[in-house]
Amino acid sequence: MRARELGIHIGSGTPGPLNAITDVVGVRVGHTTLIEGSGPLHVGVGPVRTGVTVVVPHDGNVWEEPLFAGSHRLNGNGELTGLQWVHESGMLKCAIGITNSHSVGVVRDALVAAEIEERTPGHLFWSLPVVGETWDGMLNDVNGLHVTAEHARGALRSASSGAVPEGNVGGGTGMICHEFKGGCGTASRVVAEEDGGYTVGVLVQANHGRRERLVINGVTVGRLVSTDEAPLPEAPETKTAGGAAGASGGGSIIAIVATDAPLLPAQCSRLAQRVGLGVARQGGTGENWSGDLFFAFSTANRGMPASDYGDPSPLTVAISMLSNAYIGPLFDAVVEATEEAIVNALLAAETMVGRDGVTAYRLEPARLVQILGERGRLDGRESDDSQERGDR
Repeated sequence: MRARELGIHIGSGTPGPLNAITDVVGVRVGHTTLIEGSGPLHVGVGPVRTGVTVVVPHDGNVWEEPLFAGSHRLNGNGELTGLQWVHESGMLKCAIGITNSHSVGVVRDALVAAEIEERTPGHLFWSLPVVGETWDGMLNDVNGLHVTAEHARGALRSASSGAVPEGNVGGGTGMICHEFKGGCGTASRVVAEEDGGYTVGVLVQANHGRRERLVINGVTVGRLVSTDEAPLPEAPETKTAGGAAGASGGGSIIAIVATDAPLLPAQCSRLAQRVGLGVARQGGTGENWSGDLFFAFSTANRGMPASDYGDPSPLTVAISMLSNAYIGPLFDAVVEATEEAIVNALLAAETMVGRDGVTAYRLEPARLVQILGERGRLDGRESDDSQERGDR
C-alpha cells in the first residue's frame, strides 16, 4: 500500500512513472530480506528480522565509471562509510549498501569483493564503498550478525530498475519509524520542463522519530492514533530502564537521493541537505541518539575517468552543470519526495513481532485516510486554513 493509492498527495510536485528512485534512468535497487524464528532472544540464533538493500547508481560499470556525489549529516550517531573520499574527490565509484548497524562491515567487504570480481583485469585500484546503517535491535538479534557477504551479494545481483519493494524488506526489515513499524520507502518528483524536466528520486531506510511528533500533510497523526490502537514497541529490558533508542525517538534514517540533473559535487551535497527538511516536516528532529545521514548523486556527466593508479586519464574533462538559478525546484523535489518516501515506508510496512515478543504495529492505512480526510488534508496542496477543521 502506498500513499497515492489511498488518495494521499504529498506536496504539489509530479511523481515519476514509478514514484520511486528508479525513475532516474539507470538506477537499480535490490533487497535481501531475512525473517527467521520467533520467541525469546538467543544471540546468534535469533529471532532474525534484518536484511540488506543495495542501490546501483547507473547501468554501466559502477566501479569504473564515477558519478558526482555529495552528502549531508543531520545528526551523526550513525555510519555511512566511504564519505571521506567522497568529500575529498566529489566522486561516487561504487554501489551503495544499507543494512543494520552491526552488519556494515560485512556488507562493505562484500561490495569490495564484488568490485574485485567485476573490474577490468590488470587495473590497480582501491575500493571505498558507501554503506549506511540503522539499528534494528528492538526487533532483531542484531548482535547475532546474521547478515552475510552472500546476502549482500544477493541484493546486488537482484537489483532492478522496476518498482521498488517497500516496508519490511531489505535493510528496512526490522526498522521502526515514529514508533510505528518502519522500513524502506521511496518516491520521486519530476520538475517542470521549463526548469529542465529533471527527475529526483529518494529512497529511505526509516528508523527514526517519536510517535507524538509524526506529522503528515500538516496533521499531527501520531497524537491522534492512540496507544490503545497501536501500542508502542517496548523491549523487556527497557521497561525498567527508562526506554531505549528504538522506543524514544532515536533510531536513525538513511536517505539516498538520485537525480539526472547535471550537478557538481557541491550541488549534490545541497540536495542531500534538503532531505533533512523533508524529515523535519514530518516531525523528525535529528535527536542525539539518531544517525541521520543523507547521500546524493547525479547520473549526468557520465564517462568521467576512474582515475585509478596508472589509468591513462585525459588532462581535462568536459562536464555540464545546472545553473544554480534553476536548482530551487530540485530542492522542492527532494523535500517532497523524502516526505512521501517516509509515508510509503510506513504504509507498506506490516505489523511485526520480533525478539522477545516485541511488536511494532503498522500505521493502519484506513486510519490514516480517516484522520487526513476528516481534516481536509488528503491533498497536501490544500490551503493551510483547512487545518482549522480539527486537531493539527
